[in-house]
Amino acid sequence: MANQLQPVRGTRDLTGEDATRHFHVVETARRVARLYGFSEWQTPIFEDTRVFSRTLGETSDVVTKEMYTFEDRGGDSITLRPEGTAGVCRALITGGLTQTLPQKVFYAGPMFRYERPQKGRYRQFHQIGVELLGPASPLADAEVISAGWRILNELGIAQDVELHINTLGDAQSRANYRDALVAYFSAHTAQLSEDSKLRLEKNPLRILDSKDEGDKALVENAPLIYAHLTEEAAAFYEGLKSTLSAFGVPFVEDPRIVRGLDYYNHTAFEFVTNALGAQGTVMAGGRYDGLVEQMGGPNVPGIGWGAGIERLSMLIAAPPVGVQPVAVIPMSAAFEGQALELLNLLRNSNIAAETGYSGNAKKRLERANKSGAGFAVLVGAEIKLKNLADGSQEDVTADMLVKRLSA
Repeated sequence: MANQLQPVRGTRDLTGEDATRHFHVVETARRVARLYGFSEWQTPIFEDTRVFSRTLGETSDVVTKEMYTFEDRGGDSITLRPEGTAGVCRALITGGLTQTLPQKVFYAGPMFRYERPQKGRYRQFHQIGVELLGPASPLADAEVISAGWRILNELGIAQDVELHINTLGDAQSRANYRDALVAYFSAHTAQLSEDSKLRLEKNPLRILDSKDEGDKALVENAPLIYAHLTEEAAAFYEGLKSTLSAFGVPFVEDPRIVRGLDYYNHTAFEFVTNALGAQGTVMAGGRYDGLVEQMGGPNVPGIGWGAGIERLSMLIAAPPVGVQPVAVIPMSAAFEGQALELLNLLRNSNIAAETGYSGNAKKRLERANKSGAGFAVLVGAEIKLKNLADGSQEDVTADMLVKRLSA
């Protein structure tokens, strides 16, 4: 139909296998996060625009090009959240939780960015993430990264993913490195893209992350940060690497991983894969010790990561098999009441059970087979339990039924 309503561009429905994959990722991540002591938070889907413009940077692509920002009926500027960290940090401050540190937070939910939809990327997309607020030690960083690695393992996709780590150093290290980059790129200004010429003045570290082919060629020979680290920053980085090794988390060092904003320091990392075609990032994060303070709170160190559920879902080889319900089928109208009693009994015993709403016993049994039910309870003068996988059946009583299906 020409007038049939469709999902808005860049959004999609989660149904069938897509939903199964999606919720498997979330439940796996939630379970692993609990093992590491993370508690789940839910922050609002929309926030005061300043929560993101202050934290992501007024000149960043997300703020200038991608945020869904609007004025509400009260005249306030509201933004649909483009990422999860800023909302968690805002909640830490407004909830008075900076006095009870550390806070270990897990979150899952939709995010919104106005960008070109493509494979695995939507305008309404979904993320899982963790944030560890309070500790300023390499152990905290390694624990956050280890939790991410464990989630990828539990999803069965770790073999397709490689962990890349880098250090951004402390403030002095970054200042030293900035000077070295300015000196290097200033000698090659004519070869820089227009965007990177602006970055050279405002934030030369962002040139290292440029997608322009000419910039990439220059970056190949740019100075590395390792020669510009302070003694303290170098020790922090060594501590991270040794702790990751102790946790059994494999990694490669990648000096080109950068974060352009000043509140990022020390650890930056990405889990990358080639399994989706061109190399893509499926989980990324870093240490952001200045973020809470920048948002008006006290100086609270933080480290965290975010991961796109859509991309993780695409990497799963096959969706997990869900719970196989038991179909309760009355053999005739005379046994409807007894069938409903058994249906209720099974559900009260925590056994997933369903029944048809119409049709004779034969049609209901056909529907049960198509629905993926594991067993059917045929309710007549006698109660029979039918195994829908092999067709075998046995006579049972109501008491036996619960024991048999709970085994």
